[in-house]
Amino acid sequence: MRYGELEISNFDPQSIELWENKHERFYTINITLPEFSCLCPRSGYPDYAEIFVSYVPAAFVVELKALKLYINSFRNRYISHEDSINEIYALLWDKLAPQKLLVRADFNPRGNVHTVIEINSEEQV
Repeated sequence: MRYGELEISNFDPQSIELWENKHERFYTINITLPEFSCLCPRSGYPDYAEIFVSYVPAAFVVELKALKLYINSFRNRYISHEDSINEIYALLWDKLAPQKLLVRADFNPRGNVHTVIEINSEEQV
């Protein structure tokens, strides 16, 4: 196994690295992850998406390499579009406890179907 494969296979999402937010002001962090991939749980075909994360930090910010490893850990998983994005949102929400969080996934069309999934903390009831 090469070092990148080893890092991804050994990555534990529950121990995702966070850094202290040293700033008291209200600001937004926008992150684009253009190479998300996972496997369709029904067919095994690969699915590809661009993930967009936008959050207003409270006490913590996510370390970007840790986020990259987490996102890359999906590439060999059989998981639906909906489940993958709900899992990403839940992990970031639980670990960061941000003031606001938006996660949007724009999946590449496959079989004449284009899917965009968005979860926004401001729209939760």
